[in-house]
Order: sequence, then C-alpha cells, then structure tokens
Amino acid sequence: MIDQIRQGEQAAFRIIVERYGQHVFHTAYSVLRNTKEAEDAAQETFIQVYKSLPEYRSQGFKTWLTRIALHKAIDAKRKLSRRREDQAFDATVMEQWPSAEEDVVVQLIRQEKRETLERKLARLPEQHREILTLFYIQEKSYEEIATEQEIAVKTVESRLYRARGWVRNHWKEEEWT
Repeated sequence: MIDQIRQGEQAAFRIIVERYGQHVFHTAYSVLRNTKEAEDAAQETFIQVYKSLPEYRSQGFKTWLTRIALHKAIDAKRKLSRRREDQAFDATVMEQWPSAEEDVVVQLIRQEKRETLERKLARLPEQHREILTLFYIQEKSYEEIATEQEIAVKTVESRLYRARGWVRNHWKEEEWT
C-alpha cells in the first residue's frame, strides 16, 4: 500500500487514514487530554506521514506512525503551554499598565473647561443658551432638537447660526475656540 501511495494513489492513503485514524487520535489524546487538540494533532500527523512517505524505510509502519503522532501531540502541548503562559503574561502586563481611562490631570483640565463653558453659557441670552446646550453639550442632532422643541430643522439651523454669531461677536476668540 505504501508503494501505491508513493505512486500517487490517493485511495490507498485514505485506507491508511481510515485504518489508523482512531489509533493516531488516541495516541494524541493520551498526551493532550483535549478532544479538539487531539483531532488537530491527528490531522497534522497524517499530513506529516503523507509528506514523509518517500523517506519511509518499510520497517514497522504502525510504530513509525505512532512516533509521528506522539511528536505532533507533544508539539501541540508545548504550543498550548506557551499560549497559556503568554496569556498569563499579557494579563499581568495589562494589570500593570495604566488604565485606558484618562489620567487625573486630563480629567481635571476637561472638568475646568466644562465649568468655564457652563458659566459663559449661563450669561448667554436664553434662546442662544438653549440651542447651543442642546447641540454642543448634549450632542443632539438637528433632527432631535427639532423634534424635542417642536420646530422645523431649518429653524434649528438658523438659531444655531445666530447663536454662533452672537458668541463670535461677544466673546474673545480664545474663549470660544
């Protein structure tokens, strides 16, 4: 059968897979103790067998096959161990890194700017304060503001235009940029 496979007979290789598949799986499972990993190792074993058949010396096929399966399972176990170690390392490193949250200084600066803006907005005429607050502070869209205020979208646009103009005329540029 080995000679048939060497000559390109794929049906003969299928017979070997069917005949020894369970044995290879059990060999891999005895090392890995994980069904999915053992299936992957068994598949890798048969790929290696197919590639290595030209060098096979016709001495104890099942022993040769078992040795390949054992080596593939051990390699898979090493990879799993490294992956677990890497994941543990990543978790340790991530705990030591600063969090994704902003640091305290940035939070304080943002809070101070927000408070300054709120004080300035409080001094605006009511219609300008309301539209600017809805749009810039509450981040509502033109449509949301129009629905909430029961006005047309064009009215929202024109009120925002007038409010921005008032700010440009009454505040210094550095205060509103």
